[in-house]
Amino acid sequence: MRRRDLLLLGTAAIAWPTAARPQTSGGIVPVIGFLGSGSAAAWQPALFGASGPIRQGLSETGFTEGKNIVIEYRWADYHYDRLPALAVELAQKDIAVLVAPGAVAAAKAAMAATRTIPIVFMIASDPVESGLVSSFNHPGGNVTGEGYLNAQLAPKRLQLLHEVVPAASAITLLVNPANPVEAESQTKELQAAAALGLQLRVAEVTTLDEVERVFTAVASDGKGAIQLSVDPLFGRFGPIVAIAARYRPFIPGANSCRPAGS
Repeated sequence: MRRRDLLLLGTAAIAWPTAARPQTSGGIVPVIGFLGSGSAAAWQPALFGASGPIRQGLSETGFTEGKNIVIEYRWADYHYDRLPALAVELAQKDIAVLVAPGAVAAAKAAMAATRTIPIVFMIASDPVESGLVSSFNHPGGNVTGEGYLNAQLAPKRLQLLHEVVPAASAITLLVNPANPVEAESQTKELQAAAALGLQLRVAEVTTLDEVERVFTAVASDGKGAIQLSVDPLFGRFGPIVAIAARYRPFIPGANSCRPAGS
């Protein structure tokens, strides 16, 4: 299967109950394994809903739910330590491709689980720098995917945040230590804070409760603002915006993930 076909198949995955695996005149339909870092409640409507990009991708590439494509999906519910076991579970099934979007940790778990099943990743950082592929033109091995380099926009978001809250003398960057490759990359990118005369603070959080504790601390300090790094955890816009609203005017920088719910 060509790399382009793998990308189309990977981005055209769709959720389907595992109990019923449909067949066509040509035999059993192909199955995609989907390894999600976040939760089904937060991400499934955005990715697989009626207007979701994956459902649209299926239609555009000739796949129809329940007729010629099926997906086996597993969700880590933001507990990234669960990803390796979930990846192994999927790799042991009869899947045509393993899709691991959202975090470098998911892609690496998939790579550790299989060297033969094609893997498609979708991450916010540089896949070469993250160690997922050898190069953009020649990924190598059984891995390919998309790196949309959202993490590299961190300095721009910092600049915008500084313009919105010019009185803030310190910026607290929220990172998820369970996703260390991207956390380190984005922290490095924000060393630009010094050029703006700002103090950069890094806060490691893995739950919404921990996010709220950081907001409480920044609000009590009275001199800072908060910027979110790119991670599925911080794509939970509904709950995080609700937290931020309680601590105005302390405004979080936004990333480009768009799940629908908590």
